[in-house]
Amino acid sequence: MEMYTDVLLVTANVGSLFDNVGEIESDWMREFFGTVQSHKPRFIALHFQEVGGKDYMVNMGHAENFFCNIESNEEMRDFDRVCTYVDNHFKNVDSFTALGSMYFIHKSLKNIYQYDFNVKDFKAVSGQNKYVGSLDEVTTVEKEKFLKNFWPDFKWSRKGFMRTRWIIHNQGLDLVNVHLFHDASNLIACNASPSIYSDNRQKALRYVINRISDSSYTPLPFFLFGDFNFRLDTLSLVQNLSTSAVMQTVKKDSSNEVEKIICEQKDNDHKVLLHIETKIFAYLHQAVFTEDNGRAILKYDKEISAFQDVITEEDILFPPSYPYCEDYTKPTQYMNTRCPSWCDRILMSHTAQDIIHRRDEGASSVVYNTMGPNVCMGDHKPVFLSFALKTNGH
Repeated sequence: MEMYTDVLLVTANVGSLFDNVGEIESDWMREFFGTVQSHKPRFIALHFQEVGGKDYMVNMGHAENFFCNIESNEEMRDFDRVCTYVDNHFKNVDSFTALGSMYFIHKSLKNIYQYDFNVKDFKAVSGQNKYVGSLDEVTTVEKEKFLKNFWPDFKWSRKGFMRTRWIIHNQGLDLVNVHLFHDASNLIACNASPSIYSDNRQKALRYVINRISDSSYTPLPFFLFGDFNFRLDTLSLVQNLSTSAVMQTVKKDSSNEVEKIICEQKDNDHKVLLHIETKIFAYLHQAVFTEDNGRAILKYDKEISAFQDVITEEDILFPPSYPYCEDYTKPTQYMNTRCPSWCDRILMSHTAQDIIHRRDEGASSVVYNTMGPNVCMGDHKPVFLSFALKTNGH
């Protein structure tokens, strides 16, 4: 007999939440609990990236409070089993990823098992299971930091992935928390299509998919959710945005290196339409990124297309998830630091898409959206996927 279990998957880059301790957290919590209230899931998976923020040595203590606050909130009282994994062991540079994953199981769910990668078997989940530290000795999670030699030309950073494996009412699945590399320079991102950064992300994501699909364990349907740092095809976008403008590149006096790109409108008293530097991306008509949920620029979101053979995604009907202003009075505005992009995503294997229940033709029960669209949530808006998972009996 086919049964359904309501599931909520959330991915949130919380770096700026920890960098502005106290300011963003209460709104963030309210929006999260509101999402839980309105979708009423029985199983929740929360994937966090950049736990502790940039200043993680100072803020890691606050991170533990943050996880406790979620767990102990009145809204979560009916979730009687919790599994928390927080990689906060920053002194171990070779393995530190700053990833955190939390899983909540509702008291109405009976048959929930979690995989032990050591004994290669599933075990029933009970009580509160909290693992904070390096996680290297924890057998119910697989964690890996990307090796240095992936991108020898770039600064090595705390990027990697973390996997847990579950059986929910006889349906097995992998839940993978992912953090890929960002675009370090807007100018370099404009150099080629696809950019060198995009190539690096593709290499890393292919590696993750191969790792979770290899023969070490029986492959299962999987959901990959995290901060993929996917960016728009910046070169094509800039060419398009500046078709009616005069473009000039400003080079540093001492070298031939480009310092900035300025596009001025031809017929409007040299008004600057677009200004790009390493960490500046200022476009005069910012509304293009939010109007109709950014539909006009969605065609430049191309990084996932290289993976159509193995992964898919629900239709994106929300504006780019990054980089929002960290000023709580401007929750819907983007910062002029990066080109707005859909960095935060929930991707799935084709086999995972098959176990999502579509209630009836036309009326989809699946919701893929951002959390807190009109509230300051930090520079990333969390992204969630709410759906009914097809499961078999009780």
